Amino acid sequence: MKNYDGKLDGKKVLVTGADGFIGSHLVEMLVKKGAKVRALSQYNSFNDWGWLEDISCADDVEVVCGDVRDAAYCQHITSGQELIFHLAALIAIPYSYVAPQSYIDTNVKGTLNICQAALKNDVAKVIHTSTSEVYGTARYVPIDEKHPLQPQSPYSASKIGADAIAMSFHHAFQLNVTIARPFNTYGPRQSARAVIPTIITQIASGAKEIKIGDGSPTRDFNYVGDTCRGFCMLAESDCTDGETVNIGSNYEISVIDTLHKIRDIMGSDAQIICDEDRIRPKNSEVFRLWCDNRKIRRLTGFEPEYSLEEGLRRTIDWFTDSDNLKKYKAGIYNV
Repeated sequence: MKNYDGKLDGKKVLVTGADGFIGSHLVEMLVKKGAKVRALSQYNSFNDWGWLEDISCADDVEVVCGDVRDAAYCQHITSGQELIFHLAALIAIPYSYVAPQSYIDTNVKGTLNICQAALKNDVAKVIHTSTSEVYGTARYVPIDEKHPLQPQSPYSASKIGADAIAMSFHHAFQLNVTIARPFNTYGPRQSARAVIPTIITQIASGAKEIKIGDGSPTRDFNYVGDTCRGFCMLAESDCTDGETVNIGSNYEISVIDTLHKIRDIMGSDAQIICDEDRIRPKNSEVFRLWCDNRKIRRLTGFEPEYSLEEGLRRTIDWFTDSDNLKKYKAGIYNV
């Protein structure tokens, strides 16, 4: 494999899942750092590039359209690239209950295709995206990278499988792989299936009742700018090869307390309603996620820059812009 120098400036970088929430923000950050970005958007006949349509640096990005489920296409787009950020995945937990095979095809097989392509094309480093959902409900807190993995949904099972595939290429073929494991990221452009956007969009649309699922679970919420900085710092470090690394704030808060913060910031007196359709199946809900971020701090010097309050205000400002809000269907539960 090629030697990896950790520099992003001038480096040829492929971002899969670039048309999504985190991916589009990561593309913007990489361009600012001087990287030559090739951004993969999932093919569709409308030639719509998802959130890449909204980025400020579109003229500086090479957008390609395709699907990570196609092995030959993955070999094509990884050719000539020095670094890959692999974010392409199906991530909606509720949809994984009704279409689990789709998650295996995209998350597991897609990761296999990217790793095989990276190996064939001598890509110097792959940052593979995991999720805190692989830990399941915390057995101890804060959750470090040695915490047991618990597949409590088909989605989390598929990500455990994808992580294992990626790491197997490190052990078996010496592929330079880092598994980035972000906790709950939020911010502008996030899907309304996630709890923070669904609360904000309901209030911004004038709803007098805010529908949520179970408000008792706790999460370690991270503003998207911090998550993307974590990705970049893992790529820039020379000591993350073969490592699995949490990206989080080491701050725990319940869903219901987060809702109260949002409601206070937005000046809303809307009532809170538990919507049974938003409740996960029995034994599938992850009740506690709290990130131990000591490893990423030790390896890279990472520190979160955004408090929850500042991140929420930035997110609310974006969602309450009428041009942004109209892109969401606040009255429909987004599975």
